[in-house]
Amino acid sequence: MNIRTHPRHSWLAISSARKGSIMLCLLRLGLALVLGLSTIASPARAQSDDRHIEDTMKRATRFMVEKAATNGGYVWSYAADMSRRWGEMEAYPSMIWVQPPGTPTMGHLFLDAYHATGDDYYYQAAEKAANALIAGQQDNGGWHYFIDFGGEASTKRWYDTIGRNAWRLEEFQHYWGNATFDDAGTSEAMQFLLRLYVERHDPKYLPAVRKALGFVLDSQYPIGGWPQRYPVKNEFAHHGKPDYTSFITFNDDVAGENIKFLLMCYQVLGSDARVRDAIIRAMNVYLVTQQAAPQAGWGLQYTLDLKPVGARTYEPNALVTHTTAANVAQLLDFHRLTGDRKFLSRVPEALDWLDSVRLPVDQITAGRAYPTFIEIGTNRPLYVHRRGSNVVNGAYYVDHDPSNTVGHYNSVRAIDVAGLRRRYAEALAMDPREIAKTLLLEAGPARPLPRYFLVEASTSSDLNTSDVKRSPQDLARALNAQGWWPTPLRATSNPYAGDGAASPLPGDFRTTRVGDRTDTSPYYSETPVVGISTGTYIENMRALIAALVRNERK
Repeated sequence: MNIRTHPRHSWLAISSARKGSIMLCLLRLGLALVLGLSTIASPARAQSDDRHIEDTMKRATRFMVEKAATNGGYVWSYAADMSRRWGEMEAYPSMIWVQPPGTPTMGHLFLDAYHATGDDYYYQAAEKAANALIAGQQDNGGWHYFIDFGGEASTKRWYDTIGRNAWRLEEFQHYWGNATFDDAGTSEAMQFLLRLYVERHDPKYLPAVRKALGFVLDSQYPIGGWPQRYPVKNEFAHHGKPDYTSFITFNDDVAGENIKFLLMCYQVLGSDARVRDAIIRAMNVYLVTQQAAPQAGWGLQYTLDLKPVGARTYEPNALVTHTTAANVAQLLDFHRLTGDRKFLSRVPEALDWLDSVRLPVDQITAGRAYPTFIEIGTNRPLYVHRRGSNVVNGAYYVDHDPSNTVGHYNSVRAIDVAGLRRRYAEALAMDPREIAKTLLLEAGPARPLPRYFLVEASTSSDLNTSDVKRSPQDLARALNAQGWWPTPLRATSNPYAGDGAASPLPGDFRTTRVGDRTDTSPYYSETPVVGISTGTYIENMRALIAALVRNERK
């Protein structure tokens, strides 16, 4: 693997969406960051506003860095007295979370704050997050969902107790001991480390970037896709289903996030032929896995002989509507990045298939018009149910009945097929000269990364965050004396209470997020306690940074 470095480049004043189209930030290179201006203020007033904003940011960040962090890393939420803490599940005090919105997301946020303020405190905070991630990077170059500074014995104890009893989170019921691409943890970690390295070209971060790049290249199948976990293992067959972690995976944007990282490497580290080949094969796997008409969609995963296959016991062998929509969007991006019209050739078939499975008007609720799972061959919707009360006595099953479906996995989806058709029409009409401006697989000089990664990102996946937008003044007033924003911790979990009983306990758990008291899965509390939310910190800091950027451009 040949990585060529380049002198430091100036950063472009642009931003990108963390959870939008995986290519959005790359397609926006060279475009100015445009943020709405609502008022025109005097320079003195703007400077005063900036000082108040920066003071709020600094107070909140000092608490997170100096009080909440564990060895420079973070989980998703903390009890106010730090007696309990959670990532996607309850965490030990020795743990930090890699899965977003965890430690890598915080690293991105710190770099955004550094760019907005010029305050080196934020760069140092980013370095601390990076050091925590490097400490937990596996020898193969990837990451697990979390890093446990208590060591292997502590991690295995967690899996044997808390993890094993999470009824609906089957990915935590077994400890494979390898790294995972699931839920963008590895992806965001390596993207952040690459971004930090390029910021000052500090050579101490290059070995971790090299290892991460090697992990992505080594784990890629020849056909172009990636397994969910690597090195590949096949040791957790359960409930009559095979171990799904070796399958070629689209679920949770595994392929898309890896392509994004490879494009970033190709963009800033030099035109490496091995990286370019990996990108092309990865793009092509979207083409070869699309099913034949009239069911021209995609599944969540594929066997190595390219047959759609399920994963967890509530993800059946089926075609999947939201995955199909996401893959169509990817193909449209691939066309823009490469200029190759082969990525457009079967888009209409996929959109026609989505239209064919749209629910009747009287069955649509809250704009969710597309069943998640569609039976292969019949084109009928499949619906997921469960019985029992915990992981020991419970089971998931699938049929055609839309009533009493599981509450933790959406049975129907909101998909903007009309918007995808408009994008397709625009792609067909696009001037080749315009496409040539955004081609990223052409050899040439290194190009800078976006200046901001989170300013325009969609809301985080933290279940405790709020969609309510507040002004910088409101955020300053809401910050408490200790330096954190009090947040109702809606997402909680039962503490470990032993393994579940073999017989179901009383109660109806068909549509709940959690089963009986032995189920350690996260759920929404009707009486949430107030605590510390990393997601709330990130959302509020994003709003404050955006305000600084607006003031800067006045």
